[in-house]
Order: sequence, then C-alpha cells, then structure tokens
Amino acid sequence: MVEIELDGQKVEIVEGSMIMHAAEKAGTYIPHFCYHKKLSIAANCRMCLVDVEKAPKPMPACATPVTQGMIVRTKTDKAIQAQKSVMEFLLINHPLDCPICDQGGECQLQDLAVGYGGSSSRYEEEKRVVAVKDVGPLISMQEMSRCIHCTRCVRFGQEVAGVMELGMSHRGEHAEIETFVGQSVDSELSGNMIDICPVGALTSKPFRYSARTWELSRRKSIAAHDSSGANLVVQVKNNHVMRVVPLENEEINECWIADRERFSYEALNGAERLTSPMLKQGGEWKQVNWQTALEYVANGLKNISHDHGASSIGALVSPHSTVEELYLTGQVMRGLGSDNIDYRLRNAEFTPAQGVRYLGTSVASLSHLQRVLVVGSNLRKDHPLFAQRIRQAVRVGAQVNAITSTALLADAQAWAMPMANRCIDTASNWAQHLADIASVIAAEKGVPAPAAGQATSMAAAIAKSLLGGERKAVLLGNAAAHHANASTLLSLSNWIGEHTGASVGYLTEAANTVGAQWMKAQPQTGGANAAQMLAGGLKAAVLLNTEPEFDSASGSDAAKTLAQAEMVITLSPFKANMAFSDVLLPIAPFTETSGSFVNAEGRLQSFHAVVKPLGETRPAWKVMRVLANLLGLPGFDFETSQDVLAKATATAPVLSNAISATLRMAGEVATPVVASIYQLDGVVRRAPSLQLTADARTAQEVAA
Repeated sequence: MVEIELDGQKVEIVEGSMIMHAAEKAGTYIPHFCYHKKLSIAANCRMCLVDVEKAPKPMPACATPVTQGMIVRTKTDKAIQAQKSVMEFLLINHPLDCPICDQGGECQLQDLAVGYGGSSSRYEEEKRVVAVKDVGPLISMQEMSRCIHCTRCVRFGQEVAGVMELGMSHRGEHAEIETFVGQSVDSELSGNMIDICPVGALTSKPFRYSARTWELSRRKSIAAHDSSGANLVVQVKNNHVMRVVPLENEEINECWIADRERFSYEALNGAERLTSPMLKQGGEWKQVNWQTALEYVANGLKNISHDHGASSIGALVSPHSTVEELYLTGQVMRGLGSDNIDYRLRNAEFTPAQGVRYLGTSVASLSHLQRVLVVGSNLRKDHPLFAQRIRQAVRVGAQVNAITSTALLADAQAWAMPMANRCIDTASNWAQHLADIASVIAAEKGVPAPAAGQATSMAAAIAKSLLGGERKAVLLGNAAAHHANASTLLSLSNWIGEHTGASVGYLTEAANTVGAQWMKAQPQTGGANAAQMLAGGLKAAVLLNTEPEFDSASGSDAAKTLAQAEMVITLSPFKANMAFSDVLLPIAPFTETSGSFVNAEGRLQSFHAVVKPLGETRPAWKVMRVLANLLGLPGFDFETSQDVLAKATATAPVLSNAISATLRMAGEVATPVVASIYQLDGVVRRAPSLQLTADARTAQEVAA
C-alpha cells in the first residue's frame, strides 16, 4: 500500500494505482471524460489535470501513478486553470447544439462546461464538420461533429465486447471515430457504447428525438430475457416505456446490459399487442370481456376433464414467465388433477426432476476463473454478459476450452476471445469427447474412468488445461441442456469437475429457467412432458407466454398438433397462436406486472410494474387466481404477487445444484434446437430494431 496526501486528506491506495483511483477512494471528484473505471486508461482528454507537488506542470490524474508521500491538490488555481484551458480546447470545434442534442440533460460535457467553460469563445474560425455515418439500426452516429475523441467506445469494443468495431482514423482535426470500410456495429453489447459516450456523438437510434431525459420517470426492474438477471432502469413517459438502461450491480451485470434487454422494449407498444380477451367464434376472432372469456375457459376445462379425464389437459409454459405465474399455473393444473406441465419446450431429453440445474457458481466469479470448459454453447450470443465476464478472465491469463459444433463456433472470432482449445464436432459426439477428456484425467489421477475414451491430442490438451490453475468451471450451454443425451453430458461433466476441482453448472437459457425448475414447472408424478404434449393427445392446452411453433423443438409441427385439440388457451401479451387457439387472454409483460425471476446463479430478484397494463391486459398471476376460483379450486385467495411469492417459496425446496445424472453413451442424436439471440422469445421477436440487426438477419436467412 502507498499513502498519499490528496487535498489535505491521507489516502492509502494499492501501489500501481493512479491518482484518479485514490480520488475515487477518498470520494473526491476530478472532472474527466476519457477515464472510465471499467476501461483501460487512455489519457486522451486531459480534463483530469491536477496539481502534483514538485511536478513542473499539471498532471493527468487518470495516468499518473501514485508514489509514497505524493501530495496532490485538485482545487488549486493551477489545477482549475489547466482544466478550464482543456475545456476551452474541447469546445473549439464542438457544435454547441445543446438545444437539439438528444444527450441534452445527461451530457458530461454539458455538465462540466457549466463549471469549467467560458462565457464566450475566442475561436472565430470555421468549425470542423464530420460526415454522417450509418452503423446499423441501434446506434446513431448522425452528429459525430460532437465527438471529443475520448475513445471510450473504441476501448469498450476491444476490451469488453471483444470486437474492435470502431476505431480512430486520421490525425489532428481530421481525426474521426468510424467503423472499418463502411461496416456496421454488430456487437450484442453495442448499446453500452451509448451509455459511456460522454457527449451526444453516439445516441440510441430507436429512442432518438422521442423524449427529453428530464421528462422521464426512472424505475428499477430485472432483465426478462437474460439469465444473468441483469438489473435495469426502465425510463417511462406518459405510461409508455421509452428507454431501458443498466442499473449498476457489480455482482451481476456490473454497469452493462445486452442489446436485447436494452432495445426489446419497442415490442411493448407495438401493433401486435393483445389488449383485450378474444374468443374464436365461427372461425372469426371477437373481442369479449374478461368475465365471458374466463367463464368460457373454466367451463371448457371442466367439460374436457369430465369427458376425457384430467390427464387430457396440459400446460406449456415459458421460462420467461415469473416465479409467481409459474407457481400458480402449476397449482391450477395440479388442482385439476393433471401433472402435465412443462417449461422445457426446446429439450430433447426429459429426465425425472431431481433438484435444480443452474450455474453452480456465482456470476461474479466468472470474471476470475483461470480454467473454463464450455460444452454446447454459442457463449457470446447465448449469454453476452457471461461471455464478457469470461473475456475479462482471459485478459489476465485464463484458458477457455470449448466442445461445440460448427454452427455454434464457426471460427476463432466467434466468441471474441482467445481460445486455448476448440473441439468442434457434431452434437452426437460431444459425450465421447467428454469421455476422452475424462479418460486422460483418470490416467493422470490413477482412478477408473467413468466411460471408455481415447487419449486424443485434443482431449489431452483440454485435460491438461483443466488440471492446471485453481479457479475452474465446467459450463453447459443451451445446446447441452437441449441435447438428446443431456444427462450423459452432465454426468461426465460432473466427473470431470469432481476430479479437477471445477464447479459444474448450466448457463441456463432464459430469465427464469432456474425459477421454473424451482417452482416444479415440469412433471413430478409421471405427467406428460413438453415433447409428449406436443406429439398429440391433449384435449385442452394452456399456453403461458409461449408460442410453441417458435419456442419448441417441434417447430411447425406443434401448430398442427395443437390445432387438433378441443380447446387451446393462449395467455400472451401479443396476438399469438391465433391459427390454432380458441381463446386469447392478454397478460402483462414484465414491465406491466410485479413478479420475480431467479437468475442463473440462483439469485431471486423481485420487481414492480413500471407502467400500467395496456388496455384490458392483466398480470398472468391474477388471471390464474381468478380462473382457479371459477374452477372451484381452494387456496387461491392471494391479494398481491408478494403473497403468491411467499406461498411459493415457503413450500419450495432449498435451491441446490443437481449433481446426479445418468451416464448413457448414446449413438447418433439429433442436432439440439437453440434459438438465435433475437428469436429467444416473443418480445425480442417483435422488436423492430433488433430484427434489423446482422444477427437477426442471419438467423432469418438460415431459417429460410
């Protein structure tokens, strides 16, 4: 530790730290633009000049290392005059268009110019103008004349997103931030560049000119798509969601969010929103009131249960639904006498429920791993925030190994991080590759191998990597969870983890995959699983927040099968499943209801509604409560979602990672079904800007 004096205050700071770090620790604000606590130091803007005793001139606080006994003053005339000179320099070419700037009211340059800028400018020459650039549907670079060349966006791409999509070309007054050869910005984390831009050079294209920052109400929420459970600030005007930005939480999402969390709000007020209950009568859809719709559903379920038995009724639920919604749906189904409920629509294997399969370690620990083995995942696209944490670990020496397929990892740049070893093969061979790795580890440890394997060069390389280091994890991705031989992959991974000291867990697909398991949204006593329900046999199907045609492994066959049922009830925020449904019940998306999600690490996070429900929309937990009352089921007298949560968690088992799984070396298996990043659920599928991105277009081309 080094002790320095900062504005008369003694501060102890780790040797090698900068003056800026000491100031942050002491709570002293030093004006700055290019410095950002999550990015490397560039010392571009010089706004953080401070007075260091015995230094011949003011020194940049962000790039001056502390030394024992150093005396720093941030408020002297020398320091303030230097900062004012820098501000004058920065404003020379700035267009000074604050009245029409989209960043007005939340602009660092605007804020600091009040304290450090002059009342008039000495500059009389023509100001430079930078050409407009189109870099895609999410980020606007219409006013790059405002850019002060802090290079935060450039460093973010290199260091956090892992892809250097922006760079500075030319020098001096001709310097510009731009993409390479007219390319677009396609990173799945690109929206964070908007947040860290200290001026109005990079702005949100969907939000642009739609509201002023001081008109917006700010309300906390939780990510509804990302299994990280990222914390959000949802900004609202006139009961409409206008913008979504990150809420800093170092243990979960730091100060970042993925683009699908940031821009999916566009779907919430789109043309496809369902705003009132609808019944299909004579092949035509007609709007009805809630009483009529729910009585129709209740009577239909009673009749089908009486005529065909409760086992002919099933529920297919989305892992994007809240804990409360999943719990009450399960209670309604089991109250009717049916155990047919499942959230695993994309799975190919359905082992009996035993515990909860989740990350097996904390989200924050991913940043500090030294050895990683990822099985069956397109890590960067499936889990952008987890990928950026592992990218941080790689930057300080971690080794990442992957067993995956060409579709998930096409080339070395696919994950935007250096890879130690990449085993690329068809999904049917993943279990054998794990067995090969296990056999090498077994030989090294002198223990029996769990399955027959060969000591291939790739297996030896991955085994050697996992046997080194201290902090390790084996992470199973979406394709591994959906795999027809998922239990074997888990069993072999557990063995490898046990003998290398690595944690073992699933990255988990959706915002509430862990919560769905916890709430027993899967058969418990021999009921039909999702594949069996979608194969036929159901007389009545309840679809909670899901579109089986797009959300299940059955694809278009799901629509044909469900069309044969006597009654299909869809609960959705959108006009979904209209081809085969008989009833549409408008339920609230996460912004219009209170509820809870359980993220990949098993962290329960509750949130409130940020806007009033649109039209006749109602929270799904309330719909289930009223439906249960109409069905005559006891125990549904809940007043709030907190009451539901209290009841659900009181009867739920303690969250613990499932470690047991069956070892069954199978032969050829079908390719696992994995949704692309912007096809994961109904909300992102209906977000116009996200569907214009390169990732979405690629997925659409593959589907075609």
